[in-house]
Amino acid sequence: MIAIPPGQVTLSDRRTQRSWSVELPPYQLAAFPVTQELYAQTTNRRPSASKGDRSPVEGVSWWDAVRFCNALSHSEGFTPAYDLGPEDEDIEWDVAADGYRLPTEAEWEHACRAGTTGPRYGELDEIAWYRENSAERPHSVGGKLPNPWGLHDMLGNVWEWCWDVYDAEVYGSYRVLRGGGWFDEHWSCRASVRRRSHPTFRVDDVGFRVARCLA
Repeated sequence: MIAIPPGQVTLSDRRTQRSWSVELPPYQLAAFPVTQELYAQTTNRRPSASKGDRSPVEGVSWWDAVRFCNALSHSEGFTPAYDLGPEDEDIEWDVAADGYRLPTEAEWEHACRAGTTGPRYGELDEIAWYRENSAERPHSVGGKLPNPWGLHDMLGNVWEWCWDVYDAEVYGSYRVLRGGGWFDEHWSCRASVRRRSHPTFRVDDVGFRVARCLA
């Protein structure tokens, strides 16, 4: 886990032409997306289409990611961040809990940018697996250069689930995805790009990484 400093990030949505700023306290974010090995150790499941212990887990829904966060918290003695109700739509985030959770999209973008101001934190081929260099498959985490704060694969390799609802009025319960993936063109692998999907959706270029609140 990497300690992320506090700061302000301005998010934007190309569809609505809307921008908004978010103030963030310090938090922690995993240096890598959750790997297939860690996911299997925690859940006894290997859902990924590709195989490799150090490859990012994919083929996981937003709900799978939330359940994983609670399971990992239990295994390491932390208080689970999520209270899961009897129905999939019933979920509450205990912001005071010290357990693992999904980052908000503001936290994700702030961490991705790592103090940089351009669309990416480095030359794309040096920092990301995307359509031009991935051979159309995911790769082991950490194989490309990290950003200035030590975070790998923030762009490319797999899209990452965030906590946030994308636009409840238009898309209902659809959640935010960030970062671009191994099958995407270069324009999708930028710090500001937002994608959306239903929380039950599973596909082979979507994974996640975990965050934690600081005590």
